[in-house]
Amino acid sequence: MTSADTHALRAVEAVWRAESARIVAALTRQTGDFAWAEDLAQDALVEAVAKWPGSGIPDNPGAWLLAVAKRRAIDGWRRRERLAQREPLFVADVAEAERHDAVPELGDPDRIDDDVLRLVFVACHPVLPAQARLALTLRTVSGLTTEEIARVLLMTVPTVQQRIVRAKRSLTEAHVPFEVPDRVERPARLASVLQVIYLLFTEGYAAAAGERPVRPDVAREAVRLARQLRALMPGEPEVDALIALMEFQSSRFAARIDADGLPLTLAEQDRQRWDRSAIARGRAAMRRADASARGLGYYGLQAAIAECHAVAPSFESTDWRLIVRLYDALESLAPSAVVRLNRAVAVSMSDGPEGAMEIVDALEPELTGFRPLHAVRAELLERLGRTEAAAAEFTVAAGLPGNEAETAVLLRRAEALAPDGSQAAP
Repeated sequence: MTSADTHALRAVEAVWRAESARIVAALTRQTGDFAWAEDLAQDALVEAVAKWPGSGIPDNPGAWLLAVAKRRAIDGWRRRERLAQREPLFVADVAEAERHDAVPELGDPDRIDDDVLRLVFVACHPVLPAQARLALTLRTVSGLTTEEIARVLLMTVPTVQQRIVRAKRSLTEAHVPFEVPDRVERPARLASVLQVIYLLFTEGYAAAAGERPVRPDVAREAVRLARQLRALMPGEPEVDALIALMEFQSSRFAARIDADGLPLTLAEQDRQRWDRSAIARGRAAMRRADASARGLGYYGLQAAIAECHAVAPSFESTDWRLIVRLYDALESLAPSAVVRLNRAVAVSMSDGPEGAMEIVDALEPELTGFRPLHAVRAELLERLGRTEAAAAEFTVAAGLPGNEAETAVLLRRAEALAPDGSQAAP
C-alpha cells in the first residue's frame, strides 16, 4: 500500500467519524427507513474506500458520501418499483450535481443537527433493549466500529454485531417513525438519550482507539445535542447536570495533551490553560440542576466530582475526601466496577495507595482486559515503591486495546521504571 493509499484510507475513516451521524440522519429522514439508511451509508463508505485512493479525496467528502448513498437509494427503489413515491426527494439534487460535476451540500446545518437528535431518539426507542440502544447509537451517531463499541461497553465483538443487527431489524418491524417523540413519550427515552450523549462525549474526551487521544469535535457535538435536548425538555435536572459535567470536562481540552500530542494526567496539566468560561457555564448548569430540589442524580453526582477538580487551584489541594463521598453516593445509586475503580483513585489520594490497591485487586475479575484497571494498578505500585512490578503492569496496560497516544505514554512509563531501562513489547 502506497503512502497515498494510506492517506486516502485515513481520510475515509476521519470523514466517516465526523459525518456518519449527519449522513445516516439525512438518509433516514428522506427514506423513512433507519435500517436501510444505515446500510446505504455503509455502502457509500465501501465505495469511498475503493475509489478515493485512486481518484483522490473529494473537496467535500461528506457530501460525496451522501450523494453516493442517495444514488443507491434511487437504484433500490427502482428495483422495488417504488421510485415514484420517493424519487422527487433525490433526483433533482443528484441531477443538478452531475450537471455541474459536483456533489450536493449536506444542507442546512441546523436542520441536520435536528436530524441527529431525532436519530438519537429513534435509536433509543423502548422497543430495543438498553444495551442494543447504546450499541446502535454509538455506531450511527459517533461512527465507532464494532470493535471500539465492544471496548466502550465491555462486550465481545460478536455480541455487539448481533445486537446492532437485531436492533435495526426491530426498528424496521416496529415501523418506528423518524421523529422526536411528543412530550408524553420523551421521559421514557430520556435516560437512554442522556447515556448515549455522554458516551458520545466520552469518545471525544478520551478516544477508544486511533492516533489521537482526544476528539474535541465529537465532544462539541455531544454538548450541542445536550443543549438541543434541554430546549426540548426544560426543567429536567439530569439534562442540566449532564451539560454541567461535559462543560467541566471540556474545560481541560487545551491542557490535556503535550506538544507531542500525548495525553497528560490531571496532575500534569497546566491549570492556567483550563477554559474558565466553560467552568463558569458548568457551574451555572449545576445551579439549574440544583434548583429542582430533587437531589443529585447519576449525572449530577459525576458533575459534582468534576466540579471539585475544576475549582481546585492544584491537584494536591483537591478535596479528595469529598470526591470519595460523592463516589460512595454514585456507587449506591448506580453500582459499577468502573465507578469503584475511579473511587479507588480518589481513595489513594485521600488515604494512601495501600487501601486503594485492595480495591483495585478486587476488581480484576470484572474488568479483565480493561486498560484503565492496569494503568491505575501500575501507578499505585509505583507509589508503593514497587517499581519493577509497576513497569510490568504499565507494559500489560499498553498491550490492551486503547488509543495509540495512550499506548506510547504507558510504554514510556514502563521503560522509565524497568530495571534495565527497557521493557518487552506489549
